[in-house]
Amino acid sequence: MDTRELAARAKKASRRLATANAVEKNRALLAMADALDRRAAEILVENQEDVTEGRKNGLSPALIDRLLLDEERLAGIARSLRDIAALPDPVGEVVAGWRTPEGLEIQKVRVPFGVIAVVYEARPNVTVDAAALCLKTGNAVILRGGSDAYRSNRILTEVITGAALEAGLPGDVIQFVPSKDRAVLIELLQLREYIDLIIPRGGEALKDFLLEHSKVPVIYAAGGNCHVYVDQSADLKQALDITINAKCQRPGVCNAAETLLVHAAVAPAFLPVVVKALQERKVKLYVDARTRDIVGETEPRLYRATDKHYATEFLDLEMAVKVVDSLQEAVDHIARFGTGHSEAIITQDLEAARQFAQMVDAAAIYINASTRFTDGGVYGLGAEIGISTQKLHARGPLALKELTSTKYVVTGRGHIR
Repeated sequence: MDTRELAARAKKASRRLATANAVEKNRALLAMADALDRRAAEILVENQEDVTEGRKNGLSPALIDRLLLDEERLAGIARSLRDIAALPDPVGEVVAGWRTPEGLEIQKVRVPFGVIAVVYEARPNVTVDAAALCLKTGNAVILRGGSDAYRSNRILTEVITGAALEAGLPGDVIQFVPSKDRAVLIELLQLREYIDLIIPRGGEALKDFLLEHSKVPVIYAAGGNCHVYVDQSADLKQALDITINAKCQRPGVCNAAETLLVHAAVAPAFLPVVVKALQERKVKLYVDARTRDIVGETEPRLYRATDKHYATEFLDLEMAVKVVDSLQEAVDHIARFGTGHSEAIITQDLEAARQFAQMVDAAAIYINASTRFTDGGVYGLGAEIGISTQKLHARGPLALKELTSTKYVVTGRGHIR
């Protein structure tokens, strides 16, 4: 099947899916979960092939962690399908309704986009998450995963597509692009007569590539160069715990912190403690001259930070550190280097918290909490397809409602204008 035919079949199937009711869609989601449980052994064999090849190709431990599936993770993916099935169906929801002075009854109704293409990197769980969320919202989905997870993505798509078909939905509502060729991806990005929306799930390089080449509208769930700023009034025990969690709990994800900013007033007390704690957890630190002066010139494991480090989403046990003289300097640094994902301030000063929340331009602002909480499930929205770092249509977790559009349904009684 060539790319155009694949997209055309998805478009045709999307019209049938748009008419499916909640019972039909939920039945398919539960069948997909059961199929994942039933065929777990096959899936793990294919995933292990990807992991082995990834290690041979020099993927970092953090990227291997993103790629890896095991029995527990696969069971978690199946659980997420059942959780999505239990969520309210957003399609058909009346967002607003009113009557005009002329007597026209107007309803704003939530509807599917149609066909969504999801382009993502080495995270096989996205294959299932994206398919499930699109199915629940009445959208056909075209999946184009990264080459490092090709075998995993292929077998996962085969399993869930077969289950959806057995449950009575058209098999073409879930499409897998069976090619690692970037030229095929570029061709897919041109098919605006069939595809209604592109969602990238990956780093800034992937986002920039799609924005450059796509003729289809893009909502990017892109990279997270996230910061933790320790203010002069911070509770330093909180600051230490939050910094360690934001960097180390799972360093290979987009809401992990990549830069630590510390106010000069607390830097002498805080930096020696936090540097020691981070290094004990094998974090490689790139620091400015003021940090090195405070921690000590004899510390051999500190590396000189440059603008390149401050602009980098490491996705690994690496972190940049900088001393700042004010809240405004911290905000300016985030404005220069951040990607608009998740930013945290640690402070006991309500005015500083208010100013940070107002001035920092990001999808999620945290006051005395870790950036690791940016997640649709944690927010109570259910599963999400990624974190949108742009502002049009949706920002933050791309959950069920964000995967729909709206239409106006206007009812009259012979009205003419």
